[in-house]
Amino acid sequence: MAKTVLRLKRLKGKTGKSTSQIYAEMAKGDFPKPIKLGKRAVGWIEEEVDAYIERRIAERDTRAAA
Repeated sequence: MAKTVLRLKRLKGKTGKSTSQIYAEMAKGDFPKPIKLGKRAVGWIEEEVDAYIERRIAERDTRAAA
């Protein structure tokens, strides 16, 4: 199955996060790491970003149930 790669603009739209928030969470290990696409280009695997979003939803629901 083909993987979809998100560039930063689409990633920001999908997550609602700013560039600085994305990179700060990556530095803490809380956000998926990008893959190198070229000398100055990176992208994120959409399935990994979707899994990140699902984890955030599960965390929210766990806190709400407590």
